[in-house]
Amino acid sequence: MKTSTLLALCLSLGMATSAAAQAQPSANMKIVAEKLRADKKLLVADNMILTEAEAAKFWPVYDAYQVGLNGFAKRTLTLIMNYADNYAAMTDAVADKSLTEMLSIEQDRAALMQSFRPKFAATIGPKKLARYYQIENKLRAVVNYEIADAIPLVP
Repeated sequence: MKTSTLLALCLSLGMATSAAAQAQPSANMKIVAEKLRADKKLLVADNMILTEAEAAKFWPVYDAYQVGLNGFAKRTLTLIMNYADNYAAMTDAVADKSLTEMLSIEQDRAALMQSFRPKFAATIGPKKLARYYQIENKLRAVVNYEIADAIPLVP
């Protein structure tokens, strides 16, 4: 995996997901996760072109939104780990449960985006809001590509 792709993956997930990173002590993982969140915020800042007044209103909403997104990253990681644990002996029940959870994550993510839309709209105009959601979408697309590339189809 390319370093830039891995960085985008980790930034979007808000945590390091490689086995090597998971083997590190939790104190180190917290430092890595904080660094990745800061890098993502810098990437967003570099691409949003906010005025000082907009930034003062936008960043608190952004931070609250990221908490919600991090919850989905954790759910996705748990789903992937469960899939890996059950891959060799996949049953219909496990496959059905995995699919249900995947759809639930996507539905809940869309609901989060909808619920934050008016909060973001109160801080920035419609064009900048569309731009911000595009940035989040692009990061998620990279993550989804890497996940799809790394995870084999159900046997």
